Amino acid sequence: MLFFLVSCLSFILLSKSLPLESFSSWAIEMRLLPVWFLKGLSSFFVSWSTRRRIMDGLLGIQFSAVMGVRRSSVSPKVENFEQREEMSLLDLPELALECILGKLPPSALCNMAGVCRPLRERCRSDHLWERHMKEKWGGVIGHAANQVRLAQIIASRKNDLLDQSKQKGFVAYLSRVWPFSWIKTKLYGCSKPRSSLPADSVISWYLSIEAGKFWFPAQVYNRENGHVGFMLSCYDAELCYNSERETFHARYPPHGRRTIVLEEDVQWDRIRAPPVDTLPHDLHVSDCLNDLRPGDHIEIQWRKNKEFPYGWWYGVVGHLETCDGVESRCLCHDRDTVALEFNQYSMGSQWRRTIINRKDHREEGNEANGFYGGIRKLYNAEEIAVWKELWPTQALE
Repeated sequence: MLFFLVSCLSFILLSKSLPLESFSSWAIEMRLLPVWFLKGLSSFFVSWSTRRRIMDGLLGIQFSAVMGVRRSSVSPKVENFEQREEMSLLDLPELALECILGKLPPSALCNMAGVCRPLRERCRSDHLWERHMKEKWGGVIGHAANQVRLAQIIASRKNDLLDQSKQKGFVAYLSRVWPFSWIKTKLYGCSKPRSSLPADSVISWYLSIEAGKFWFPAQVYNRENGHVGFMLSCYDAELCYNSERETFHARYPPHGRRTIVLEEDVQWDRIRAPPVDTLPHDLHVSDCLNDLRPGDHIEIQWRKNKEFPYGWWYGVVGHLETCDGVESRCLCHDRDTVALEFNQYSMGSQWRRTIINRKDHREEGNEANGFYGGIRKLYNAEEIAVWKELWPTQALE
């Protein structure tokens, strides 16, 4: 448009500088064309701007009227919606926020912890993760696993202190050689980055188990994939979780001259936390001998020879040979000896029955039949039910 106007003005000025006599009548008319064009163009712009202002005014009136009606009819809803948009999760009362976070699964808590710092601190709190630890790992994590974790935390802190002391000594030496203040900053900045999760936090422990980075002591029923020689027994092992298959790797201690035995894909229903703190090679102190009566369910330590660790074997208290088994006439609970029966073995098997002394029982047996150790009486119906579910389909020899 600007180029067109400049061209028109140039043409007008040029036409004024030429003599009128050298042109014919049609040239004179041609000189008047730019003037007519400019006049028409200015009239067009004036009318167009006038109509534009009129239309804008009418549209503004209509828009104001419509919005006024809408505000009068739905203004409470709009205000409430704006208020809801401005409210964040952190504006909730503390108790309500805790209840919401307490309902989240572990994966959602981890995602929520990445939103902001206040939520990160709340989502990583121990009291939230203690519930998840109990729900998922409470059946397999016991006192022994807690002791292993505590030892790892202490060792980690000692290593951190040792690294810090070495680092400070090295920095002090360099500061004497090159006395520049920025050296310390550079050296400390290049130190090994620490984990954002404290080593002693519950979430750190949970995630390390979930990732298979924590081997913990537990016990496995029917070890070595249900080997017939270990039916209805429970042996100590070190376990590591496999989250992809939702099973465990088991690492059994060596038996005599045998090397460490590894077993994969151990199912959840074959694992339990150790019910007592007795180590695999230690004799359990029996505190239930005077309470044993026929029909009671028990677990007893047994090992093939004294080089082997103990395993816990399931059995029941039976009647003595001098008793006819009638409950009203039974006096077995008053005798010094106790009959233990392992009914998973067939009649006549050397493993079917054994006798122990109630008064001074410690470890009894020989190299032929193995050695029987401490006894624990089963009072929990759930423990008894687990043993019954593991009962073999046919009698063992």
